[in-house]
Amino acid sequence: MFMEELNKDFLPIEDNGFVEFYVSNSLQAAYYYMTAFGFQPLAYAGLATGSLDKESYVVKQGTIRFVFSSPLHSGTDMGRHIDKHGDGVKKVAFLVKDATTSYHTSVAKGAVPDLAPQTFKDEDGQVVLSSIHTYGETIHVFVERKDYKGPFLPGFKAWNPTYKTKEIGLKRIDHMVGNVGWGKMNEWVNFYANVLGFIQIKSFDDKDISTEYTALMSKVMGSGGDGKIKFPINEPAEGKKRSQIEEYINFYEGEGVQHIAMSTDNIISTVKELIARGVEFLRVPDEYYNRLLERVGKIDEELLALKELGILVDRDEEGYLLQLFSKPVGPRPTMFFEIIQRKGSTSFGKGNFKALFEAIELEQAKRGTL
Repeated sequence: MFMEELNKDFLPIEDNGFVEFYVSNSLQAAYYYMTAFGFQPLAYAGLATGSLDKESYVVKQGTIRFVFSSPLHSGTDMGRHIDKHGDGVKKVAFLVKDATTSYHTSVAKGAVPDLAPQTFKDEDGQVVLSSIHTYGETIHVFVERKDYKGPFLPGFKAWNPTYKTKEIGLKRIDHMVGNVGWGKMNEWVNFYANVLGFIQIKSFDDKDISTEYTALMSKVMGSGGDGKIKFPINEPAEGKKRSQIEEYINFYEGEGVQHIAMSTDNIISTVKELIARGVEFLRVPDEYYNRLLERVGKIDEELLALKELGILVDRDEEGYLLQLFSKPVGPRPTMFFEIIQRKGSTSFGKGNFKALFEAIELEQAKRGTL
């Protein structure tokens, strides 16, 4: 079904562009991701570059580009966003060949406009940007930068601080998960299909993703050309107690990006380094590993190494994957990260859902939010 529908790609997307976070302290956030996750400094915009309303730092690793932005004055929309949601994702950008056509196509198909196509220039060339609204207060940005040679975007200068750390093997954004409200999943699934030309890759209901206490439903949308851009959309399902989706929406005070999955070619090495740098991960019970090989079959990795690090494994028809989920990276129990390594698998770890949710519930119980 997936391959049969590839020709429906009426809005071609070349790749992930960048993810912009609105945060209370952009400099400290950038240094955290450099220190803990091995990101490298790339670009800066602020008072020193003529930006009078916000300060932004850009970091990179592989094809991943994270932007951390903070307001320079009170009473701003950015400040209001941070006050309401805490630190979180505001903009998810796509690289496209034509940001003008992408904007007009999506708006004609029902997208709520944010920024009409606009050309930004500096000595390194020009970039065309446009943007539309998606779930919650999240924005999708279309980025056309074929005529630009600068480090990031016009208005940014190269950022080259003396402090740098080693990369840890993160390659690209594998997928990005959005949490939406009760009964809203299909509405946003239809948005990605009808407005952006995405197709449904996977679907999970409350029978797939549930424990004794909580449940959710999820559908995975992928970009129509090659499925390179993947957005699972989650909504809560009825359970005895408050699910992680409900907890997210309560503390984020709305819909938004729940987690970003970043791929690696060596999850054992990457996770070891992350733990050494202070990143905390969810742990499933050791019993998870007792029959792991019976469930997933032969794998290349040593079982003991996976158990020591808490790495999860699942298999589908195409191969297997390894994955691990961090604890929330801020004071609110909202956004977190997934580290994933795919060895042929195109799925999302369905066989791990129950163990993972039980681990999340243990953390919720500690917070008193279950």
